[in-house]
Amino acid sequence: MATYRGSCHCGRVDFEVEATPTHLVSCNCSICSAKGALYLPVGEISSVSVLSGESELSSYSFNTGAAKHFFCRHCGIHTFHRPRIDPSRWSVNARCLESGLRELPIESFDGDNWEVAARAEGWPG
Repeated sequence: MATYRGSCHCGRVDFEVEATPTHLVSCNCSICSAKGALYLPVGEISSVSVLSGESELSSYSFNTGAAKHFFCRHCGIHTFHRPRIDPSRWSVNARCLESGLRELPIESFDGDNWEVAARAEGWPG
C-alpha cells in the first residue's frame, strides 16, 4: 500500500490517501459527468486523512442521500466522496493527487443506470 498526497485547487484542503491503485473509475451519472472527476476507489474510513483544511470542506448529497460528495468551499474542487455503492468506503478524485495515477486503466461505471450497474458489480442496489 502506498500513500498519495492531494489537495484542492486553492490548496486550503490538503489530504493523503493510502491505497493500492489498480485502476481509475469514470462515472457517467449527472454529478460525476459535471465534475469530470476520475476516481481512485479506496478502502475503509482510515484510508483518507485530511491534513489541513477540514473546516474548509463542504458536502453535498442528492437523490437517496447515501453518497456524500466533499468539496472545497472556496475553490469548489471536489476532492473525494463516500460513494452510494458503499458509503463506508472512499473514492478520491485522482485529478487532485500529486502523483501520476492518470496512466492507470480507466473502468467505466454506468451511473446513469445506477441500480443495474450496481447489481452488475455485485451490490444489492
